[in-house]
Formats: sequence, structure tokens, C-alpha cells
Amino acid sequence: MLKISGLLRLMRPINCAMMGFAVIVGAVLANPQFSTSDWLNVLYGFVTGFMLTAASMIINDYYDRAIDAINEPSRPIPSGAVTVKEALVLAAVLSAVGFAFAFLVSLMCLAVSVVSWIIVSAYVTVGKRSGLPGNFLVSACVATPFVYGSIAVAGEVPLNVVLFASMAFLSNTGREITKGIVDVKGDSAEGVKTLAVRYGERAAAVSAAVFYLAAVALTPLPWFWGIVSFWFIPFVLVTDVGFVFSSVFLVRDYSRENARKTKKTVLLWFVLGLLAFVFGVFR
Repeated sequence: MLKISGLLRLMRPINCAMMGFAVIVGAVLANPQFSTSDWLNVLYGFVTGFMLTAASMIINDYYDRAIDAINEPSRPIPSGAVTVKEALVLAAVLSAVGFAFAFLVSLMCLAVSVVSWIIVSAYVTVGKRSGLPGNFLVSACVATPFVYGSIAVAGEVPLNVVLFASMAFLSNTGREITKGIVDVKGDSAEGVKTLAVRYGERAAAVSAAVFYLAAVALTPLPWFWGIVSFWFIPFVLVTDVGFVFSSVFLVRDYSRENARKTKKTVLLWFVLGLLAFVFGVFR
């Protein structure tokens, strides 16, 4: 049981489910009226998003094992709950399953999944130590499932999907910078040049807030351009207020513990943002 628990913790099933759900959201935004075949593509897309996210989480922890030994010694690999070999084998299997399901949808979806995997590989091998460029790579991977879902059912990426993918990119970049505040001790020891390491926690907190607020600044556009319904408004208002308050609290208190709380809280605002766009397609 301990081994299974360790493997599940490596995969981070909640994060994986969120990426799978993001594929569904991308599909709904592109075409709310699914046919039977579309639903099958969406299901395959969910599996692809889930599996490739799980694989990327494991690969990330593999490359982070020295840093995690300092920052998060209870994680599966540094704690010894899962061996390095077991982690790599599981990542390979999950990747293969994810690519197989992408191929079942279309060659274009397979291409998108491969590009996403290349971005992940670039991040964990090189980009992570670069700081902000590495944050951008992670955010690109977060935005990709929406694009994937759109292509799976529509074969294209309409404007509302582009807008939400952009918001996801910006807000997640803010979250990655916030995470750098949490991990500043281990990152500094391992030469990871996050904004918090290079310029200090306060500068990183301000930068994270800028990205959060940039995402908020995009939210009026779908309504002004008439591509969402009234039901978009209540969800996005809560989302915007949440991001604003999280930004203020982080800038006022950029301690490690508050940054950790903010990193978790912004996931809630992100989910509400997802719901805003989902409900916004129904008129």
C-alpha cells in the first residue's frame, strides 16, 4: 500500500484530472453541441491529458529529487517510498498510453501532444534552472489542453479558446513565480535562477501579482466581443476578485508560508475561471 500511495503522490491525480478537464473545457468552448463521435474524442482527450500530465509530474520529481530533498523531503522519491527506476518506468508507460489515445483522435492531436511533451522535456532538463523562461514553458503546457480539446472536436482554435488559453498562461505564470518564493531555499542551493532567487521574494511577489492581474485584465474581452453569454459574468467576477485579493495579500506578505497558501488558493480561482467560460457558451 505504501508503494501505491507513493506512486499516486508522484502522479498527483488531482492535477492530472484538472488537465484532463481542461481538454473537455477546450472542446466545450469550441463546440458545445457534441456528436457521439465528438464525445469519444473528448474522452480520449481526457485520458491523454491525464496520462501525459501524470508522466510530466513524475519526470519533474525525478529531476527535482535533489532540490526536494531540501525543500520537500517527504515527497516519494527523496523519502524512498518510490525508487528512481520505478518512477521512470511509470513515466514511460503513462507517456505511451497518452500518445496512443492522442493518435486515436487525430494526427493533429498527436502532434499537439508531442509538442507539449517536448516543452515539458525542455523545462525539466534545461528550462527549470532558467527561472522566468522556465515558468513560461510550464504555463504553455497548462494552456495546451484547451487548444487540444478544441482541435479534437472542431479541428481549429476559435477566439474564445485563444482568450482562455491566454488567461491560463498568464495566471499560471504568476503561480509558478509564487512557487519560486516557496522553494527559494532549495532553488538557491541548486542554482535554480527563479525571480525569487535572483531578485528576492518581494520582487517575485510583485511580478506574480502583475501576471495575475494581467489575466484579470483579459476577462472583459469575451463579454465585450459577444462571444459569451450572461452566465459568464458571475463566475468571472468571483474569479477576478479572488485573483486581485490573492495578489494584494501576496505583495503585503511574501513569506514562504503565505506564498504556499497563495499558490494553493489561485488554483480555486483558476477552476472558477474555467467554469465561467463553460457556462458562458450557453445562451
